[in-house]
Amino acid sequence: MSLAGEGAVAIWHDIAPEGRDEFYAWHGREHMPERVGIPGFLRGRRYVALDAELEFFNLYEALSVETLKSQDYTARVNAPTPWTLSAVRHFRSVARSICRVALSSGPAQGGLIATLRYDVPEGRDREHREALTRRFVPDLLDRPGVAGVHWLVADAEASGVATAEQEARGVANAVPRRVLLLEGWGDEADFAALAKEALSPAALDAIGGEGPSSLGLYRHQITRTKTAWSAG
Repeated sequence: MSLAGEGAVAIWHDIAPEGRDEFYAWHGREHMPERVGIPGFLRGRRYVALDAELEFFNLYEALSVETLKSQDYTARVNAPTPWTLSAVRHFRSVARSICRVALSSGPAQGGLIATLRYDVPEGRDREHREALTRRFVPDLLDRPGVAGVHWLVADAEASGVATAEQEARGVANAVPRRVLLLEGWGDEADFAALAKEALSPAALDAIGGEGPSSLGLYRHQITRTKTAWSAG
């Protein structure tokens, strides 16, 4: 299934052990409903690691990158609630990008997802996109158990804007410049083997990407969409 819009916020992070219970309660009951209540936000998903450098992956889908630069979103990230201020102090090792959805295709939404954070050499984005479009994504979509493939390109300027929430976390954000997402619906072992093959350093090099790269394998935990009381 294609992503719900043309903008996305992709976030990876760890949580300190003493903050884990609070994180789960806050994220599911306040933070995700709050985010999808912002005009133009369409869906939020959270995943937990099966095999990854960072334990949690969160994906928010929005109408466009402009939604993610809007006054509504900016106002929210600069006015954290008391519960947010309490919960985010437990965040560790945050990587976060505000992205344009440059490519998105697939028949379904999978319960498993692989995320590849990487880069593309200066001036080679067009070549890389052509390689993705011409053979890489179509070949992956033909593989058993693949639900979707998505390519995200970070808006470096928007991703680098400091916010009150970031300051409350007390840790700087890494900003992944390019992200490939592979969604699957099969058994975990089969999906892991496919992801490690298809998104390997050699496979990335063959389509014009470059490292350092970070591949993470995750399973779905929760999805939130607009609720009856949500704004927008």
